[in-house]
Amino acid sequence: MIETTSHSEAMSKEEALQVTKRTTRSSTSTPVKTPVRTQKTIKSHASLPSNNLVFEGEPLSLEALISNFPGRRLQILKLLNFIGPLNTSMLPLFLYGGPATGKTSVLLQSFRHLQRPFVYASCRTCHNPKILFESVLNQLLSHRQQASNGYSCAKKCEKPSDFVHLLQEALKEVINTLKGNSKEKMVPKESEGQDHKSMVYLIFDNLELVRDWEKHSVIISMLFKLYDILKLPEVGLIFISNASPDTYYMNTGSLEPLPIYFPDYTEDELYQIFSRNQENPKLYSSFLDITLKPFCRITRRVDELSIAFQSLFQKYCEPLSDSGIVPTGDMKRMLFKDLNRHLAPSLNETFSIPSHLSYEEEAKKDKVRWKANVKNSGHGEALDDINFHMSISAKYLLISAFLASRNRATLDATLFDSTGGGDNRKRKRKISEASKEKKETAEEELLMKGPGTFPLERLLAIFQCITSVMEDSLDEGVQESGSDLGAEGGNSELMSDVLLQLSTLCNANFISKGGTCPLEASTRYRSTVSEELALKVARSMKFPLSQYLYQK
Repeated sequence: MIETTSHSEAMSKEEALQVTKRTTRSSTSTPVKTPVRTQKTIKSHASLPSNNLVFEGEPLSLEALISNFPGRRLQILKLLNFIGPLNTSMLPLFLYGGPATGKTSVLLQSFRHLQRPFVYASCRTCHNPKILFESVLNQLLSHRQQASNGYSCAKKCEKPSDFVHLLQEALKEVINTLKGNSKEKMVPKESEGQDHKSMVYLIFDNLELVRDWEKHSVIISMLFKLYDILKLPEVGLIFISNASPDTYYMNTGSLEPLPIYFPDYTEDELYQIFSRNQENPKLYSSFLDITLKPFCRITRRVDELSIAFQSLFQKYCEPLSDSGIVPTGDMKRMLFKDLNRHLAPSLNETFSIPSHLSYEEEAKKDKVRWKANVKNSGHGEALDDINFHMSISAKYLLISAFLASRNRATLDATLFDSTGGGDNRKRKRKISEASKEKKETAEEELLMKGPGTFPLERLLAIFQCITSVMEDSLDEGVQESGSDLGAEGGNSELMSDVLLQLSTLCNANFISKGGTCPLEASTRYRSTVSEELALKVARSMKFPLSQYLYQK
Protein backbone atom coordinates (compact mmCIF):
# COMPACT_ATOMS: atom_id res chain seq x y z
CA MET A 1 0.00 0.00 0.00
CA ILE A 2 1.33 3.42 -0.94
CA GLU A 3 1.60 5.81 1.93
CA THR A 4 1.15 9.49 1.18
CA THR A 5 2.76 12.42 2.87
CA SER A 6 1.05 15.15 4.83
CA HIS A 7 1.77 17.64 2.10
CA SER A 8 -0.62 15.86 -0.31
CA GLU A 9 -3.60 17.68 1.18
CA ALA A 10 -2.09 21.03 0.26
CA MET A 11 -0.53 20.21 -3.08
CA SER A 12 -2.19 20.95 -6.41
CA LYS A 13 -4.74 18.70 -8.07
CA GLU A 14 -2.50 17.55 -10.87
CA GLU A 15 -0.19 16.00 -8.26
CA ALA A 16 -3.03 14.51 -6.20
CA LEU A 17 -5.02 12.95 -9.03
CA GLN A 18 -2.08 11.38 -10.82
CA VAL A 19 -0.08 9.10 -8.52
CA THR A 20 3.21 10.07 -10.12
CA LYS A 21 6.72 8.95 -9.27
CA ARG A 22 7.24 12.18 -7.40
CA THR A 23 4.39 11.64 -4.97
CA THR A 24 5.19 7.95 -4.64
CA ARG A 25 8.79 8.58 -3.73
CA SER A 26 7.73 11.15 -1.17
CA SER A 27 5.30 8.78 0.44
CA THR A 28 7.49 6.76 2.78
CA SER A 29 8.43 9.26 5.44
CA THR A 30 5.21 10.90 6.62
CA PRO A 31 2.07 8.82 6.28
CA VAL A 32 -1.35 10.45 6.35
CA LYS A 33 -4.67 8.68 5.94
CA THR A 34 -6.90 11.52 4.84
CA PRO A 35 -5.31 12.11 1.39
CA VAL A 36 -5.69 8.41 0.61
CA ARG A 37 -9.46 8.68 1.07
CA THR A 38 -9.41 11.85 -1.03
CA GLN A 39 -7.68 10.18 -3.94
CA LYS A 40 -10.01 7.20 -3.71
CA THR A 41 -13.14 9.29 -3.81
CA ILE A 42 -11.81 11.44 -6.65
CA LYS A 43 -11.12 8.30 -8.66
CA SER A 44 -14.57 6.90 -8.04
CA HIS A 45 -16.21 10.22 -8.84
CA ALA A 46 -15.81 9.70 -12.60
CA SER A 47 -18.03 6.61 -12.47
CA LEU A 48 -20.83 8.08 -10.40
CA PRO A 49 -24.26 8.57 -12.03
CA SER A 50 -25.23 12.07 -13.10
CA ASN A 51 -27.75 12.46 -10.29
CA ASN A 52 -25.11 11.84 -7.65
CA LEU A 53 -21.94 13.71 -8.74
CA VAL A 54 -20.74 13.97 -5.16
CA PHE A 55 -18.07 12.38 -2.99
CA GLU A 56 -18.98 9.02 -1.54
CA GLY A 57 -18.60 8.27 2.13
CA GLU A 58 -18.93 10.47 5.16
CA PRO A 59 -18.79 14.23 4.62
CA LEU A 60 -15.88 16.21 6.01
CA SER A 61 -16.62 18.59 8.87
CA LEU A 62 -15.60 22.23 8.66
CA GLU A 63 -13.15 21.84 11.56
CA ALA A 64 -11.47 18.87 9.86
CA LEU A 65 -11.38 20.71 6.55
CA ILE A 66 -9.59 23.71 8.06
CA SER A 67 -7.22 21.58 10.12
CA ASN A 68 -6.23 19.55 7.05
CA PHE A 69 -4.92 22.69 5.33
CA PRO A 70 -2.69 24.80 7.58
CA GLY A 71 -2.54 28.41 6.45
CA ARG A 72 -5.66 28.16 4.29
CA ARG A 73 -8.38 29.09 6.77
CA LEU A 74 -9.16 32.44 5.13
CA GLN A 75 -9.29 30.92 1.64
CA ILE A 76 -11.59 28.10 2.78
CA LEU A 77 -14.02 30.43 4.52
CA LYS A 78 -14.02 32.83 1.58
CA LEU A 79 -14.62 29.98 -0.85
CA LEU A 80 -17.54 28.60 1.17
CA ASN A 81 -19.00 32.07 1.46
CA PHE A 82 -18.88 32.62 -2.31
CA ILE A 83 -20.41 29.20 -3.02
CA GLY A 84 -23.21 30.04 -0.63
CA PRO A 85 -25.92 27.98 1.08
CA LEU A 86 -27.58 24.94 -0.44
CA ASN A 87 -29.33 25.52 -3.78
CA THR A 88 -28.14 29.13 -4.00
CA SER A 89 -26.93 30.64 -7.27
CA MET A 90 -23.32 31.84 -7.36
CA LEU A 91 -21.11 34.00 -9.52
CA PRO A 92 -18.11 32.42 -11.31
CA LEU A 93 -15.01 31.98 -9.13
CA PHE A 94 -11.34 32.17 -10.07
CA LEU A 95 -8.84 30.43 -7.76
CA TYR A 96 -5.24 31.38 -8.53
CA GLY A 97 -1.80 31.17 -7.00
CA GLY A 98 1.54 29.47 -7.46
CA PRO A 99 1.99 25.72 -8.01
CA ALA A 100 1.41 23.42 -5.04
CA THR A 101 -0.38 26.05 -2.95
CA GLY A 102 -3.44 23.88 -2.28
CA LYS A 103 -5.92 25.42 -4.73
CA THR A 104 -7.36 22.22 -6.15
CA SER A 105 -7.16 20.19 -2.96
CA VAL A 106 -8.93 22.88 -0.93
CA LEU A 107 -11.68 23.18 -3.53
CA LEU A 108 -12.33 19.45 -3.86
CA GLN A 109 -12.27 18.85 -0.13
CA SER A 110 -14.66 21.78 0.27
CA PHE A 111 -17.10 19.97 -2.02
CA ARG A 112 -16.60 16.88 0.08
CA HIS A 113 -17.62 18.97 3.09
CA LEU A 114 -20.59 20.50 1.24
CA GLN A 115 -21.67 17.24 -0.47
CA ARG A 116 -22.52 19.13 -3.65
CA PRO A 117 -22.53 17.61 -7.18
CA PHE A 118 -19.71 18.79 -9.43
CA VAL A 119 -17.81 17.99 -12.63
CA TYR A 120 -14.03 18.26 -12.66
CA ALA A 121 -11.90 18.70 -15.80
CA SER A 122 -8.15 19.35 -15.77
CA CYS A 123 -6.56 21.02 -18.79
CA ARG A 124 -3.40 19.05 -18.00
CA THR A 125 -4.93 15.63 -18.67
CA CYS A 126 -7.43 17.06 -21.17
CA HIS A 127 -4.66 18.51 -23.30
CA ASN A 128 -6.76 19.77 -26.22
CA PRO A 129 -10.26 21.25 -26.66
CA LYS A 130 -11.81 18.03 -27.99
CA ILE A 131 -10.73 15.96 -24.97
CA LEU A 132 -11.79 18.73 -22.59
CA PHE A 133 -15.26 19.08 -24.10
CA GLU A 134 -15.88 15.33 -24.26
CA SER A 135 -14.61 14.77 -20.70
CA VAL A 136 -17.14 17.24 -19.30
CA LEU A 137 -19.98 15.74 -21.34
CA ASN A 138 -19.04 12.17 -20.37
CA GLN A 139 -19.29 13.00 -16.68
CA LEU A 140 -22.59 14.82 -17.04
CA LEU A 141 -24.13 12.02 -19.12
CA SER A 142 -22.89 9.20 -16.83
CA HIS A 143 -20.82 7.77 -19.66
CA ARG A 144 -17.73 5.74 -18.91
CA GLN A 145 -15.26 4.87 -21.65
CA GLN A 146 -14.54 1.15 -21.54
CA ALA A 147 -13.93 -1.87 -23.78
CA SER A 148 -17.64 -2.70 -24.09
CA ASN A 149 -18.35 0.59 -25.91
CA GLY A 150 -15.05 0.72 -27.74
CA TYR A 151 -13.80 3.51 -25.49
CA SER A 152 -16.06 5.91 -27.32
CA CYS A 153 -17.38 9.16 -25.93
CA ALA A 154 -21.00 9.99 -25.15
CA LYS A 155 -20.95 12.87 -27.62
CA LYS A 156 -18.35 13.77 -30.21
CA CYS A 157 -17.49 17.42 -29.86
CA GLU A 158 -14.66 19.45 -31.35
CA LYS A 159 -16.03 22.97 -31.87
CA PRO A 160 -16.75 25.40 -29.01
CA SER A 161 -20.18 26.17 -30.50
CA ASP A 162 -21.12 22.48 -30.47
CA PHE A 163 -19.83 22.15 -26.91
CA VAL A 164 -22.02 24.99 -25.67
CA HIS A 165 -25.11 23.44 -27.27
CA LEU A 166 -24.43 19.93 -25.95
CA LEU A 167 -23.41 21.25 -22.55
CA GLN A 168 -26.65 23.15 -22.16
CA GLU A 169 -28.71 20.07 -23.00
CA ALA A 170 -26.70 17.83 -20.64
CA LEU A 171 -26.90 20.32 -17.77
CA LYS A 172 -30.66 20.69 -18.11
CA GLU A 173 -31.02 16.91 -17.97
CA VAL A 174 -28.81 16.66 -14.88
CA ILE A 175 -30.60 19.54 -13.14
CA ASN A 176 -34.01 17.98 -13.77
CA THR A 177 -32.76 14.67 -12.39
CA LEU A 178 -31.34 16.36 -9.29
CA LYS A 179 -34.59 18.24 -8.75
CA GLY A 180 -36.55 15.01 -9.00
CA ASN A 181 -34.30 13.29 -6.47
CA SER A 182 -34.55 16.18 -4.01
CA LYS A 183 -38.35 16.24 -4.40
CA GLU A 184 -38.57 12.51 -3.57
CA LYS A 185 -36.52 12.94 -0.41
CA MET A 186 -38.73 15.73 0.93
CA VAL A 187 -41.96 15.32 2.84
CA PRO A 188 -44.95 16.09 0.58
CA LYS A 189 -46.09 18.97 2.79
CA GLU A 190 -42.63 20.52 2.69
CA SER A 191 -42.33 20.20 -1.09
CA GLU A 192 -45.51 22.14 -1.84
CA GLY A 193 -44.85 25.60 -3.21
CA GLN A 194 -41.09 25.28 -3.08
CA ASP A 195 -38.61 25.75 -5.92
CA HIS A 196 -36.50 22.59 -5.94
CA LYS A 197 -33.38 24.18 -7.36
CA SER A 198 -30.37 21.82 -7.45
CA MET A 199 -26.94 23.28 -8.16
CA VAL A 200 -24.27 21.54 -10.22
CA TYR A 201 -20.75 22.98 -10.45
CA LEU A 202 -18.26 22.90 -13.35
CA ILE A 203 -14.58 23.04 -12.33
CA PHE A 204 -11.86 23.80 -14.91
CA ASP A 205 -8.37 23.24 -13.53
CA ASN A 206 -4.91 24.22 -14.90
CA LEU A 207 -6.47 26.91 -17.05
CA GLU A 208 -3.07 28.48 -17.80
CA LEU A 209 -2.24 25.51 -20.06
CA VAL A 210 -5.02 26.50 -22.46
CA ARG A 211 -2.85 29.39 -23.61
CA ASP A 212 -0.57 26.85 -25.33
CA TRP A 213 -3.43 25.40 -27.38
CA GLU A 214 -4.32 26.26 -30.92
CA LYS A 215 -6.95 29.02 -31.04
CA HIS A 216 -6.56 29.43 -27.29
CA SER A 217 -8.13 32.88 -27.26
CA VAL A 218 -11.41 31.45 -28.56
CA ILE A 219 -11.45 28.68 -25.95
CA ILE A 220 -10.64 31.00 -23.03
CA SER A 221 -13.20 33.56 -24.14
CA MET A 222 -15.85 30.84 -24.46
CA LEU A 223 -15.12 29.43 -20.98
CA PHE A 224 -15.41 32.83 -19.34
CA LYS A 225 -18.64 33.55 -21.24
CA LEU A 226 -20.32 30.30 -20.23
CA TYR A 227 -22.11 32.02 -17.35
CA ASP A 228 -23.74 34.51 -19.75
CA ILE A 229 -24.30 31.97 -22.55
CA LEU A 230 -25.88 29.15 -20.53
CA LYS A 231 -28.15 31.41 -18.48
CA LEU A 232 -28.71 28.61 -15.99
CA PRO A 233 -28.81 29.84 -12.38
CA GLU A 234 -28.38 26.22 -11.22
CA VAL A 235 -24.85 26.04 -12.73
CA GLY A 236 -21.76 27.30 -10.90
CA LEU A 237 -18.45 27.89 -12.69
CA ILE A 238 -15.07 27.66 -10.95
CA PHE A 239 -11.71 28.18 -12.65
CA ILE A 240 -8.31 27.23 -11.20
CA SER A 241 -5.05 28.62 -12.55
CA ASN A 242 -1.42 29.29 -11.65
CA ALA A 243 -1.62 32.59 -13.54
CA SER A 244 -3.37 35.70 -12.29
CA PRO A 245 -6.78 36.74 -13.68
CA ASP A 246 -5.46 39.75 -15.60
CA THR A 247 -3.62 37.40 -18.00
CA TYR A 248 -6.95 36.06 -19.32
CA TYR A 249 -9.47 38.87 -19.50
CA MET A 250 -9.78 40.29 -23.01
CA ASN A 251 -12.42 43.00 -22.59
CA THR A 252 -15.09 40.73 -24.05
CA GLY A 253 -17.83 42.13 -21.86
CA SER A 254 -18.33 38.88 -19.96
CA LEU A 255 -18.85 38.80 -16.23
CA GLU A 256 -15.49 38.68 -14.47
CA PRO A 257 -15.11 35.83 -11.95
CA LEU A 258 -14.59 36.57 -8.28
CA PRO A 259 -10.88 36.01 -7.51
CA ILE A 260 -9.54 34.00 -4.56
CA TYR A 261 -5.78 34.19 -4.15
CA PHE A 262 -3.69 31.36 -2.66
CA PRO A 263 -0.31 32.80 -1.60
CA ASP A 264 2.83 30.73 -1.12
CA TYR A 265 3.12 29.00 2.24
CA THR A 266 5.12 30.73 4.94
CA GLU A 267 7.86 28.92 6.84
CA ASP A 268 5.59 28.43 9.86
CA GLU A 269 2.82 27.00 7.69
CA LEU A 270 5.24 24.60 6.01
CA TYR A 271 6.40 23.53 9.46
CA GLN A 272 2.80 22.68 10.39
CA ILE A 273 2.23 20.80 7.13
CA PHE A 274 5.30 18.57 7.46
CA SER A 275 4.87 18.05 11.20
CA ARG A 276 1.38 16.55 10.87
CA ASN A 277 0.82 12.82 11.47
CA GLN A 278 4.44 11.91 12.08
CA GLU A 279 5.32 8.68 13.88
CA ASN A 280 7.90 10.52 15.98
CA PRO A 281 6.89 14.20 16.07
CA LYS A 282 9.82 15.33 18.24
CA LEU A 283 12.41 13.63 16.05
CA TYR A 284 10.93 15.06 12.87
CA SER A 285 10.62 18.47 14.52
CA SER A 286 14.36 18.46 15.24
CA PHE A 287 14.93 17.50 11.58
CA LEU A 288 12.78 20.41 10.35
CA ASP A 289 14.65 22.83 12.61
CA ILE A 290 17.78 22.02 10.60
CA THR A 291 16.47 21.70 7.04
CA LEU A 292 13.35 23.84 6.59
CA LYS A 293 14.91 27.31 6.75
CA PRO A 294 17.67 26.78 4.13
CA PHE A 295 15.27 25.01 1.78
CA CYS A 296 12.68 27.79 2.08
CA ARG A 297 15.22 30.17 0.55
CA ILE A 298 15.10 28.07 -2.63
CA THR A 299 11.51 26.88 -2.86
CA ARG A 300 8.28 26.87 -0.88
CA ARG A 301 6.57 24.27 -3.03
CA VAL A 302 5.33 21.44 -0.85
CA ASP A 303 5.85 18.77 -3.50
CA GLU A 304 9.49 19.69 -4.12
CA LEU A 305 10.26 20.00 -0.40
CA SER A 306 8.70 16.61 0.29
CA ILE A 307 10.96 14.91 -2.25
CA ALA A 308 14.05 16.45 -0.71
CA PHE A 309 12.97 15.83 2.90
CA GLN A 310 12.21 12.16 2.31
CA SER A 311 15.79 11.18 1.46
CA LEU A 312 17.31 13.63 3.94
CA PHE A 313 15.22 12.32 6.82
CA GLN A 314 16.36 8.78 6.07
CA LYS A 315 19.98 9.96 6.25
CA TYR A 316 19.15 11.90 9.41
CA CYS A 317 17.90 8.68 11.09
CA GLU A 318 20.75 6.44 9.92
CA PRO A 319 22.90 6.90 13.07
CA LEU A 320 19.90 6.02 15.28
CA SER A 321 19.26 2.44 16.29
CA ASP A 322 15.64 3.22 17.26
CA SER A 323 13.47 5.54 15.15
CA GLY A 324 11.18 6.15 18.11
CA ILE A 325 13.86 7.74 20.28
CA VAL A 326 13.46 11.30 21.54
CA PRO A 327 16.62 13.24 20.65
CA THR A 328 18.48 15.16 23.34
CA GLY A 329 20.64 18.22 22.90
CA ASP A 330 23.87 16.29 22.32
CA MET A 331 22.13 13.87 20.01
CA LYS A 332 20.71 16.74 17.92
CA ARG A 333 24.19 18.22 17.49
CA MET A 334 25.55 14.81 16.43
CA LEU A 335 22.72 14.27 13.95
CA PHE A 336 23.17 17.77 12.54
CA LYS A 337 26.89 17.22 12.04
CA ASP A 338 26.24 13.98 10.22
CA LEU A 339 23.49 15.49 8.03
CA ASN A 340 25.35 18.69 7.21
CA ARG A 341 27.41 17.08 4.43
CA HIS A 342 24.22 16.03 2.60
CA LEU A 343 22.49 19.43 2.72
CA ALA A 344 24.36 21.24 -0.07
CA PRO A 345 23.94 18.46 -2.69
CA SER A 346 20.26 18.15 -1.80
CA LEU A 347 19.76 21.92 -2.10
CA ASN A 348 21.31 21.87 -5.57
CA GLU A 349 19.17 18.93 -6.60
CA THR A 350 15.99 20.61 -5.35
CA PHE A 351 16.82 23.79 -7.23
CA SER A 352 17.14 21.89 -10.52
CA ILE A 353 13.94 19.81 -10.29
CA PRO A 354 12.21 20.09 -13.69
CA SER A 355 8.45 20.56 -13.63
CA HIS A 356 7.91 20.48 -17.40
CA LEU A 357 9.54 19.02 -20.48
CA SER A 358 13.30 19.50 -20.41
CA TYR A 359 14.89 22.20 -22.52
CA GLU A 360 16.94 19.57 -24.38
CA GLU A 361 13.82 17.73 -25.52
CA GLU A 362 12.16 20.98 -26.51
CA ALA A 363 15.25 21.97 -28.52
CA LYS A 364 15.25 18.60 -30.31
CA LYS A 365 11.57 18.98 -31.19
CA ASP A 366 12.14 22.52 -32.48
CA LYS A 367 15.07 21.32 -34.61
CA VAL A 368 12.99 18.50 -36.10
CA ARG A 369 10.16 20.91 -36.90
CA TRP A 370 12.61 23.36 -38.44
CA LYS A 371 14.25 20.71 -40.64
CA ALA A 372 10.80 19.61 -41.81
CA ASN A 373 9.95 23.19 -42.75
CA VAL A 374 13.22 23.59 -44.65
CA LYS A 375 12.56 20.34 -46.51
CA ASN A 376 9.01 21.32 -47.39
CA SER A 377 10.05 24.80 -48.50
CA GLY A 378 12.44 23.34 -51.07
CA HIS A 379 15.60 25.05 -49.84
CA GLY A 380 18.61 22.86 -50.40
CA GLU A 381 20.84 24.72 -47.95
CA ALA A 382 20.43 23.65 -44.32
CA LEU A 383 20.80 26.64 -42.04
CA ASP A 384 20.93 26.43 -38.25
CA ASP A 385 18.34 28.50 -36.43
CA ILE A 386 19.23 30.58 -33.38
CA ASN A 387 18.38 28.75 -30.15
CA PHE A 388 17.20 31.79 -28.18
CA HIS A 389 14.43 34.33 -28.50
CA MET A 390 15.24 37.88 -29.57
CA SER A 391 12.96 40.64 -30.74
CA ILE A 392 13.23 42.07 -34.25
CA SER A 393 14.61 45.40 -33.04
CA ALA A 394 17.26 43.61 -30.94
CA LYS A 395 18.29 41.54 -33.96
CA TYR A 396 18.74 44.68 -36.08
CA LEU A 397 20.66 46.33 -33.28
CA LEU A 398 22.92 43.30 -32.95
CA ILE A 399 23.63 43.33 -36.69
CA SER A 400 24.27 47.09 -36.57
CA ALA A 401 26.80 46.64 -33.78
CA PHE A 402 28.48 43.79 -35.68
CA LEU A 403 28.82 45.95 -38.81
CA ALA A 404 30.09 48.91 -36.79
CA SER A 405 32.82 46.73 -35.24
CA ARG A 406 33.85 44.96 -38.47
CA ASN A 407 33.72 47.88 -40.93
CA ARG A 408 35.76 51.05 -40.84
CA ALA A 409 33.89 54.23 -40.09
CA THR A 410 35.16 55.75 -43.38
CA LEU A 411 33.20 53.11 -45.32
CA ASP A 412 29.83 54.00 -43.80
CA ALA A 413 29.07 56.62 -46.42
CA THR A 414 29.74 54.08 -49.18
CA LEU A 415 27.88 51.14 -47.67
CA PHE A 416 24.95 52.96 -46.07
CA ASP A 417 23.86 55.64 -48.51
CA SER A 418 20.32 56.65 -49.39
CA THR A 419 19.95 53.70 -51.78
CA GLY A 420 21.04 51.14 -49.23
CA GLY A 421 24.66 50.65 -50.18
CA GLY A 422 24.12 47.32 -51.88
CA ASP A 423 23.90 48.82 -55.40
CA ASN A 424 27.11 50.84 -54.97
CA ARG A 425 29.13 47.68 -55.22
CA LYS A 426 27.98 47.32 -58.84
CA ARG A 427 29.40 50.72 -59.79
CA LYS A 428 32.93 50.01 -58.56
CA ARG A 429 35.79 50.78 -60.86
CA LYS A 430 38.56 48.28 -61.55
CA ILE A 431 41.18 48.26 -58.81
CA SER A 432 44.90 48.00 -59.51
CA GLU A 433 47.11 45.24 -58.10
CA ALA A 434 48.80 47.70 -55.75
CA SER A 435 45.44 48.74 -54.34
CA LYS A 436 44.45 45.09 -53.87
CA GLU A 437 47.65 44.37 -51.93
CA LYS A 438 47.09 47.46 -49.81
CA LYS A 439 43.54 46.36 -49.00
CA GLU A 440 44.71 42.86 -48.15
CA THR A 441 47.31 44.27 -45.77
CA ALA A 442 44.72 46.54 -44.15
CA GLU A 443 42.36 43.61 -43.82
CA GLU A 444 45.01 41.50 -42.10
CA GLU A 445 45.78 44.34 -39.71
CA LEU A 446 42.08 44.72 -38.96
CA LEU A 447 41.84 40.99 -38.32
CA MET A 448 44.76 41.10 -35.92
CA LYS A 449 43.32 44.06 -34.04
CA GLY A 450 39.93 42.36 -33.59
CA PRO A 451 36.53 44.06 -33.54
CA GLY A 452 36.75 47.81 -33.39
CA THR A 453 34.93 50.18 -31.08
CA PHE A 454 32.26 52.64 -32.11
CA PRO A 455 30.24 55.46 -30.51
CA LEU A 456 26.50 55.37 -29.90
CA GLU A 457 25.83 57.90 -32.67
CA ARG A 458 27.39 55.62 -35.32
CA LEU A 459 25.45 52.62 -34.05
CA LEU A 460 22.15 54.49 -34.26
CA ALA A 461 22.97 55.77 -37.74
CA ILE A 462 23.69 52.28 -39.07
CA PHE A 463 20.60 50.93 -37.29
CA GLN A 464 18.38 53.54 -38.92
CA CYS A 465 19.89 52.92 -42.34
CA ILE A 466 19.45 49.16 -42.45
CA THR A 467 15.94 49.26 -40.97
CA SER A 468 14.79 51.92 -43.44
CA VAL A 469 16.30 50.04 -46.38
CA MET A 470 14.66 46.75 -45.35
CA GLU A 471 11.31 48.29 -44.48
CA ASP A 472 9.69 47.78 -47.88
CA SER A 473 11.08 44.31 -48.50
CA LEU A 474 10.24 43.15 -44.98
CA ASP A 475 6.60 44.13 -45.44
CA GLU A 476 6.42 41.48 -48.15
CA GLY A 477 8.51 39.03 -46.12
CA VAL A 478 6.14 39.30 -43.17
CA GLN A 479 3.31 37.81 -45.19
CA GLU A 480 5.48 34.94 -46.46
CA SER A 481 7.50 34.01 -43.38
CA GLY A 482 5.08 35.05 -40.60
CA SER A 483 7.63 37.39 -39.04
CA ASP A 484 6.50 39.51 -36.10
CA LEU A 485 8.05 42.72 -37.44
CA GLY A 486 4.68 43.97 -38.58
CA ALA A 487 3.49 43.98 -35.00
CA GLU A 488 6.20 46.44 -34.09
CA GLY A 489 4.78 49.14 -36.29
CA GLY A 490 7.69 49.73 -38.70
CA ASN A 491 10.79 51.83 -38.39
CA SER A 492 9.46 54.48 -36.01
CA GLU A 493 8.61 51.96 -33.30
CA LEU A 494 11.83 50.02 -33.94
CA MET A 495 13.74 53.16 -32.96
CA SER A 496 11.63 53.76 -29.86
CA ASP A 497 13.10 50.98 -27.77
CA VAL A 498 16.60 50.85 -29.25
CA LEU A 499 18.26 52.20 -26.09
CA LEU A 500 16.47 49.65 -23.96
CA GLN A 501 17.52 46.88 -26.35
CA LEU A 502 21.10 48.15 -26.28
CA SER A 503 21.16 47.87 -22.49
CA THR A 504 19.77 44.34 -22.74
CA LEU A 505 22.40 43.30 -25.29
CA CYS A 506 25.13 44.73 -23.08
CA ASN A 507 23.85 42.78 -20.08
CA ALA A 508 23.77 39.62 -22.21
CA ASN A 509 27.40 40.24 -23.30
CA PHE A 510 26.50 40.49 -26.98
CA ILE A 511 27.87 44.03 -26.89
CA SER A 512 30.61 45.20 -24.55
CA LYS A 513 30.64 48.70 -23.14
CA GLY A 514 34.05 50.36 -23.09
CA GLY A 515 35.44 53.55 -21.61
CA THR A 516 34.74 57.12 -22.65
CA CYS A 517 36.81 58.55 -25.47
CA PRO A 518 38.47 61.81 -24.29
CA LEU A 519 38.24 63.36 -27.77
CA GLU A 520 34.62 62.48 -28.44
CA ALA A 521 33.46 62.63 -24.80
CA SER A 522 31.13 59.69 -25.44
CA THR A 523 30.98 56.02 -24.44
CA ARG A 524 32.24 53.51 -27.01
CA TYR A 525 30.93 50.02 -27.64
CA ARG A 526 32.25 46.83 -29.23
CA SER A 527 30.41 43.83 -30.70
CA THR A 528 31.45 40.51 -29.16
CA VAL A 529 29.42 38.14 -31.34
CA SER A 530 31.07 35.89 -33.89
CA GLU A 531 30.47 36.17 -37.61
CA GLU A 532 28.69 32.81 -37.54
CA LEU A 533 26.14 34.02 -34.98
CA ALA A 534 25.65 37.30 -36.83
CA LEU A 535 24.94 35.37 -40.04
CA LYS A 536 22.41 33.17 -38.22
CA VAL A 537 20.59 36.24 -36.90
CA ALA A 538 20.65 37.83 -40.36
CA ARG A 539 19.28 34.65 -41.99
CA SER A 540 16.42 34.53 -39.51
CA MET A 541 15.26 37.91 -40.87
CA LYS A 542 16.41 37.34 -44.49
CA PHE A 543 18.81 40.26 -44.13
CA PRO A 544 21.70 40.37 -46.70
CA LEU A 545 24.49 40.85 -44.18
CA SER A 546 27.28 39.92 -46.62
CA GLN A 547 26.41 42.92 -48.82
CA TYR A 548 27.27 45.27 -45.97
CA LEU A 549 30.52 43.65 -44.83
CA TYR A 550 33.83 45.07 -45.97
CA GLN A 551 35.53 42.36 -48.06
CA LYS A 552 38.57 42.30 -50.29
